[in-house]
Amino acid sequence: MKKWLSGSLGAVLVNLLACGTALAVNDSVGGPKVNELNLQDPVTVIAADIQWLHWMMLAICLVIFLGVFSVMFYSIWAHRKSRGVKPATFHESIGVEIAWTVIPFIIVIGMALPATKTVVAMKDTTNADLTVKATGYQWKWGYDYLNGEGEGISFLSNLATPAEQIAGREPKGDNYLLEVDNPLVVPVNKKIRVITTANDVIHSWMVPAFGVKQDAIPGFVRDTWFRAEKTGEFRGQCAELCGKDHAYMPIVVKVVSQEDYTKWVGEQQAKMAALADDPNKVWTPDELVARGEKVYASNCVACHQANGKGVPGTFPALDGDAVVLGPKAGQIETELKGRPGTAMASFAHLSDVELAAVVTYIRHAWSNQGKGQDPVVQPQDIKAAR
Repeated sequence: MKKWLSGSLGAVLVNLLACGTALAVNDSVGGPKVNELNLQDPVTVIAADIQWLHWMMLAICLVIFLGVFSVMFYSIWAHRKSRGVKPATFHESIGVEIAWTVIPFIIVIGMALPATKTVVAMKDTTNADLTVKATGYQWKWGYDYLNGEGEGISFLSNLATPAEQIAGREPKGDNYLLEVDNPLVVPVNKKIRVITTANDVIHSWMVPAFGVKQDAIPGFVRDTWFRAEKTGEFRGQCAELCGKDHAYMPIVVKVVSQEDYTKWVGEQQAKMAALADDPNKVWTPDELVARGEKVYASNCVACHQANGKGVPGTFPALDGDAVVLGPKAGQIETELKGRPGTAMASFAHLSDVELAAVVTYIRHAWSNQGKGQDPVVQPQDIKAAR
């Protein structure tokens, strides 16, 4: 019995050590560190000011705490009844009243002045070298370069963590849920103005290393800025609870040298020119299905699932759906306008070709097999319905 227990205990310890090794993680590149107790390392002046304010105010609070409780405990110990101390009988003291009014006022002003200076600096978005619009979607970010070098570039940034890691079938990486397919790329030592808005619900664009956190509200335009002082990748997340996949909405900003940024802009512009779609072109069904599968994977799979079965009680199935198998007008209207009162948002921000492709793909996928009415939808159909 003792030998069996000894052997079993040894096996358990070996397994625990093996699991501990397998589950070991490293610091995220540009993101949070393992057992991090402080704020993330700042890479902007604003972030450095925020960190200084944090420690300054913490030190002031600590001094107040020690002072107040030291006096309180000393008073309890030195003036206790067992020592024969008689309580004072005065009810008012002008000196005490002045002291506990003036001293806190001085402390508050001493804390408010540097904090106000930093807040004012955070709101000064003038004279930006580059302006980017960040639009929150359920559940991804869209970036549009509005002014400066790279004007006209536009893309979506989706979670890139493999589904196998999320499902627990593979070990989680160091940047688990903090990696995207298309990061926001900006040049180093340039003032970047970020305009935030949202397509559906309230989101929040936050990158701790930049000292930036700005809500993105549907129907409103708000802005913030940063000037990164070193190159690298810096990670953040949506910081406003925005629905089922809120945790799957990371932000990655890639800060590069001016030379590399100019090169990236050229590559993106060439790529956009190559991918420019002619909405008047008549596409073959096979072309639309192949293109639509990619659009579905980037925009629809999170809610309706890869098998088209959806999430019972939350997101309807597209496999065998009456609207999908019915006239094309109904599905086109849903894609363009969404469904008020449900989680189905408008996807009017997609191009006519992308919407036509994804509608055609859905009508041919799974058991639908193109058996319904209007199995093929052309970009002209989307254009006419807008």
